[in-house]
Amino acid sequence: MKSITKQLLKMISDWSGEENAGAYNIREDSGCAARHSSKNVQITSKQDKPGIDIVVQPGTKGEKVYIPALVTHSGVDDLVYNDFYIGEDADVTIVAGCGVCTEGDGESQHNGIHRFFLGKNSKVLYLEKHIGIGEGRGGRIINPQTYVEAGEDSYMEMETTQIKGVDSTKRLSKAILQARAKLVIKEKIMTHESQFAETSFEVDMNGEDSGCNLISRSVARGQSHQLFRSRINGNTRCNGHSECDAIIMDKGVVSAVPEITANHVDAALIHEAAIGKIAGEQIVKLMTLGLTEAEAEACIIDGFLK
Repeated sequence: MKSITKQLLKMISDWSGEENAGAYNIREDSGCAARHSSKNVQITSKQDKPGIDIVVQPGTKGEKVYIPALVTHSGVDDLVYNDFYIGEDADVTIVAGCGVCTEGDGESQHNGIHRFFLGKNSKVLYLEKHIGIGEGRGGRIINPQTYVEAGEDSYMEMETTQIKGVDSTKRLSKAILQARAKLVIKEKIMTHESQFAETSFEVDMNGEDSGCNLISRSVARGQSHQLFRSRINGNTRCNGHSECDAIIMDKGVVSAVPEITANHVDAALIHEAAIGKIAGEQIVKLMTLGLTEAEAEACIIDGFLK
C-alpha cells in the first residue's frame, strides 16, 4: 500500500491491516484496492454503478466489517453507492469513514451514498470518521448520504466524527422505522478557518413503539459556518428526541433548525438546541489548576466532543 493510504487508514479507523480475518473493502481513488469476504459477510461489486453490496447472513454475531474510502491526491471526484443487507438476528459493527488528501491546487471530493436494510431483530453499530489532510490548497470535500430502512425490533446506532481538515461537507441521514425499531445517531463535528458543514437528519417513525435519538455536538472556530437541520415525524405511538449543542468561537456561525411533527396523539417528540461560547469561569477554573488558557480551552473542547 502507498504510505498516504496507510496513513489515512490508520487515522479513520482501528484498521489492523489486510491480514484482518473479517470482511473488508478498501476503496482508493475511485477503485477497489483490496477486498475480502468472510463466511458470514459477502462483499460484491455492483454491476450497474460504482459501489458494492454487503450481505450479512442471518444470525451473524460479533463480526466487524471495514469499508474505508480513500482519496490520496488532488483532482479526484469520487462517487460510490454501497448497500448493506443485514439479516435477521444479526449483530455486527461496520467501520467506515473517508480520508481525503490534496497536495495541489485542485480540489478532491468523495460522495458516498449508503443504504441500510435491517432485518427483523438485527443490530448494527456504524462507526464513521471523516478526515482531510495534505499541504495543498485544493478543497477537501466529503458529502455522505445515509438511508436506513429499519425492520421490526431492529436497532441501529451511528457514531460519526469529523474533526477539522474537511473544507466542505453536506451530511444527509434519512430513516424509516418499523414497529419497535430504534435509531441512535451521535454526531461530532469541528470546523475551523472558512470551512462549511451542513447536517440534515430526517426520520419517519411509522411503526408503533419505534424511537429515535439524534444528537449533534459541534465546535465552530475561525470563520467557519455550520448548519444543523433535524426533522422527526411521529406517525404513530412513538418516541423521538433531537438535540443540537454547539460551541461558537472566534467569528464562527452556527444555525440550528429543529423540526418535529406529531401526526398521532401518542407521538412523544422533543427537540433541544443550545449554542454558546465557552464560559469564562470554566477557563479560569482550569487555569487555577496550572493549565494555560489555550490548554484549558482545548481540554473543554475535548470533553465536550467526547
